Amino acid sequence: MTSVEPTRIGFVPPRFGNEVVGGAEAVMAQAARQLAARGYGVEILTSCAVDHYTWANHYAPGVVETDGMVVRRFPSVMDTRGVHRQRIGDRIVGGHQVNITDQQLWVNDSMRVPELWHYMLRNSHQYRAIVFAPYMFWTTYAVGQVAPARSIIMPCLHDEPPAKLDVFKPVIEGARGIWFLTEPEAELGRSLFSLPSRQRIVGAGIEPAEHYDADAFRAEYQIGGEYIYYAGRREWGKGWADLVEAFGRLVTQYGTHLKLVTSGVGDAEIPPYLKGRIVDVGFISDDQRNNAMAGAVAYIQPSRLESFSRTVLEAWAAGTMVIANAGSAVVKWHVKRSQAGLVYNNQPELVQALRFVSEAPETAATIAEPGRSYVLDRYLWPQVTDQMEESIQQWFAATAPPLNAGASATMKRAV
Repeated sequence: MTSVEPTRIGFVPPRFGNEVVGGAEAVMAQAARQLAARGYGVEILTSCAVDHYTWANHYAPGVVETDGMVVRRFPSVMDTRGVHRQRIGDRIVGGHQVNITDQQLWVNDSMRVPELWHYMLRNSHQYRAIVFAPYMFWTTYAVGQVAPARSIIMPCLHDEPPAKLDVFKPVIEGARGIWFLTEPEAELGRSLFSLPSRQRIVGAGIEPAEHYDADAFRAEYQIGGEYIYYAGRREWGKGWADLVEAFGRLVTQYGTHLKLVTSGVGDAEIPPYLKGRIVDVGFISDDQRNNAMAGAVAYIQPSRLESFSRTVLEAWAAGTMVIANAGSAVVKWHVKRSQAGLVYNNQPELVQALRFVSEAPETAATIAEPGRSYVLDRYLWPQVTDQMEESIQQWFAATAPPLNAGASATMKRAV
C-alpha cells in the first residue's frame, strides 16, 4: 500500500482577521492567500483573538472559509495572572541572565492556545508544511515544536533580548526550514542560532495601488497643507513616543508649518500643545493608507524593532521619501539599497531630518524617486510567492519524517 503525501499547507499566526494589525500577521495572511490562489489547499490555524494586549476571544471558535482558505480558530487562554511574565520579562529586557526554567515560565505565563496544540498533535500529519510566525508567540514556541519535520519558521527577528533566549532554540534550530524576510534578518539569525541547512530569504510582498488619490484623503479628513505621515501601532516598541517628542521640538524650535498625520491602532496620546498639529485618523483601510502615503512629504518609520517594514515599501511605491530609525538594521539596509530616504541615529538627527523635509519638500520628492523601482523590482507578491513555493517543493519533496515521540512528551509540559 502506497502512502499519499498530504498537500495542505498550514499557516499558524497568533491572530488572523480583517481587524488584525500586525506586520507578521499581515505577511502570513497575504502569503496564505497567494498560495491559495495558486491552487494549494491552504488552512489558517489561529486563535480567536484580535487584540494583542488582552488576547480576549473576539471570534467564535470553529471552522469557516474565506478567500479560498479554511480558517480554524481555537480559543485563546489567559488563565494566569502574568506575574512570572512581568517579573521575568523585566529581567530579560534589562539584559540579565535568566535560567531556562524562568524562560519557560515567562513564555507560558501569557496567551496560550491549548486546543490548537492538541489539534496539531492529532492532525499535523495531514499537512505537507506548516508555517509559523513570529518566533516569540506561544503559537510558534509551543505549537511549532509538535511536528518540527513539517515546520517552516518565519521568525521575524529583530535584535532584541528575547531573541537571545535559549528557550527559542529548539523551535528555530529544529525546524524543517526557515523563511527570512531580509538579508540582515538572516545574518542576525545565523549569529544567534545553529540554523537548519534549509534556509531561504523569501522576502514579503506589497500590493501597490493602481491609483493614488492624495486629494481624496485630504478632503476626507480635512487636512490642509503639507504633512508627514506615520502608519502603525502607537506604542513604545514602535518608537511612537520618540516621534511625538521630535515633532514637538520641530514645532517649538523651528515653527514648522508641517502637520504630523498618523493612522493605526493604540492611543495616540497627543500632548495638549500639539493638538491640531498632530492629526490622528485612527484605523483606516489599505486604500486610504495608500492615499495618505501619496500625499505626504515624507513617511516616518521611528521603530528600531523591524524585521521587514512593509509600510516603508508602501511609502516608496506611493512615491514618498522615507525617514527611518537607523537602529533598525533592516530598514537601514532598505534605505541604503534604494537610496530613497534618510536615516537618523538619535533625537537631534530626527528633528533635523524633519526640518529638512519641512524646508525642502521638492528635494525630498527627488530623493524619493528611486524608491518605487526598488519596490517593483523586488517586493511584489508574485516574486515572493515564487520563493515560498519553490522552497516548499524542495524541502518537502519526499514524505516528511515521522514526529519524534520524545518531542511530543517534552511538549506536553508546555500546555
